[in-house]
Amino acid sequence: MSSSSRVFALLTLILSVIYYRNGETIRNSILNKSPLPKGYIAGGNFEADCKDIGSAATPEIASCEDAAFWDLHDASENASNGAANAPPAGAKEKAASILDKIRGTVKKTPEETPKPPTGSLKPDLRKLELKNYPEGHDFHPLGLEVWPSYGGNGSYLYAVNHARARTVIEQFLLDPKDLNSATYIRTISHPWFISPNALALTSPDSFYVSNDHLFTRRLPILGKFVPITETLLGLPFSFVAHVTLNPPSSSPSTPTIKEHTIEAPFIPFSNGVSLSPGGGELAIASTTLNRVLFYTRDKDTNKLTYKTAVPVPFCPDNIRYYAPESHNDETSELIVAGHPHFPSVVHVAANQTGAVGQSWIVSITKGSEVDTNATFYDLQAPFSANEKVPYSAIPKGYSVETIFQSNGTGFSTSATGLKDSLNGNVYLSGLYAPQGAMVCRPRKST
Repeated sequence: MSSSSRVFALLTLILSVIYYRNGETIRNSILNKSPLPKGYIAGGNFEADCKDIGSAATPEIASCEDAAFWDLHDASENASNGAANAPPAGAKEKAASILDKIRGTVKKTPEETPKPPTGSLKPDLRKLELKNYPEGHDFHPLGLEVWPSYGGNGSYLYAVNHARARTVIEQFLLDPKDLNSATYIRTISHPWFISPNALALTSPDSFYVSNDHLFTRRLPILGKFVPITETLLGLPFSFVAHVTLNPPSSSPSTPTIKEHTIEAPFIPFSNGVSLSPGGGELAIASTTLNRVLFYTRDKDTNKLTYKTAVPVPFCPDNIRYYAPESHNDETSELIVAGHPHFPSVVHVAANQTGAVGQSWIVSITKGSEVDTNATFYDLQAPFSANEKVPYSAIPKGYSVETIFQSNGTGFSTSATGLKDSLNGNVYLSGLYAPQGAMVCRPRKST
């Protein structure tokens, strides 16, 4: 065999492996661009019911990668929601500009009720000053999560920090009586914090954390091409670990991390991770497989048992469970945000003129209300998920429905979707969205 034939055979083998591993993703999210509308919000009208949160006047919240509610419970455990947003590591702002601020917002809504209020949709935006943050310790936030506050007490905010030297997790204290600051507690590090991405808290001092790659750009020389190879081949090298911390009040000689265990290994590009309202299920987004993986969780040991995978019509990014009041895992709803056309995201990241990244957010539900005799689904969306993922591919008992769509001109590069249980508002954050985030109040169009 000639050298050229061997090269051709090797190239054919590599492409075959890529297509075998990622064929669905290649068809749905790379080769074909979905004909999405400017904007669609389920149960409402995009132009009337959706408003940008940021603007040219508030560039500090541009490019929000993650978002989370901060639930404020009174003595009777009635909740009002707050939201915090953080931009991605590698956002356009220089690291020095975010040393003393969380690039994000807090939304205080204790007066809101399930009845849609009138007036402006925009929340009360506030920068959070990072009190006691170590001087010279740069801050490139990625994923974040907040433990609820009960009876007005302070609660912890955790944020993945892709700092220059290494990736760590920062712990802060939020105080409901001071919505303008977050007090730095400590920096959490571990040898297996290789590429932390998203967090799901299991207690004030413990959490699951996804590591989206085994090989990262920090690697000398190899970092320029090995991580992208891991992504393109869909190699199952990423993982989700559970971390238990010793309390901040422990003696200085006590290690910060009490226990670190890998609970969900061998996942291609594990991205968003979310714990169900009842705590009995963990969902993990596999970006390169265009799937959300569901695991049963042992609440006593935090051990995970794989259950099923639900395909979605885009590369999923962050995921969030909805239904915090019920604490019922069987009736909960998982909100999944992602990128329908990944090359467009790359073009936006490269600041190509005129580039926009599409947005798509769906909900995944399960239970007795699912019509098991159906042959089509997601019939209300302008462009149905059924066009990308046939009904036969959806596991029995699960339902996938579109919440939001945009071709990128209405809202770009959706990374996170949140649904407010108090008023039905839907919040979106955009990986490279110039307005950072959007809020929609779905109301049936007449």
